[in-house]
Amino acid sequence: MAKDATLRSAIVWLSLIIVLVGVSTLSLKKMMITYAFGMIGISGILLPDWDFFDRNFSRWCYPVTADERAALQAQRTGFKRYRIYPMRVIVYTIIYSVGLFKWWILVSS
Repeated sequence: MAKDATLRSAIVWLSLIIVLVGVSTLSLKKMMITYAFGMIGISGILLPDWDFFDRNFSRWCYPVTADERAALQAQRTGFKRYRIYPMRVIVYTIIYSVGLFKWWILVSS
């Protein structure tokens, strides 16, 4: 449930950013691009760490069982909960930096 709260919080922050972009630029197109970029960014950062997606790809068609959820929670105590994969961090940094730069150029023009 903590991941759901994080998702809700991220969507609320995104809506505030969209409102700020709309008020400052008066452009529906820029608001929609901000929404799309934000939702892709949120889904790319938050979804891969959820218990459902953190399983073998072949198991994605089946719901997470209570035993699987309990085993995953038992493995993730303390700092083990936050898995930082260096390659993923590098790829995300590059992709989101380029995307954020292009978004900023569009919104500021």
